[in-house]
Amino acid sequence: MGKEIKILGPGCPRCEALYNNVILALDELGVEATVEKVKDLGQIAAHGVMQTPGLVVDGRVVSQGKILSVEEVKEILKEGA
Repeated sequence: MGKEIKILGPGCPRCEALYNNVILALDELGVEATVEKVKDLGQIAAHGVMQTPGLVVDGRVVSQGKILSVEEVKEILKEGA
């Protein structure tokens, strides 16, 4: 079973950039994951994220308020492996 990843944000260019970097990181690592975009503000707040974009990996908020590079995403995914 793969990882469960959520990109939290209203769909702004910053959120799309993070989404794209997550997809690239997963591809480069050969990791299987379900990637979901969460645009509902209630759900975003329920995760405790006050600044978007937010990144949730396997139910844990690992980043908020910044666009992580592909390399940064890869490091996060390796840590949780």
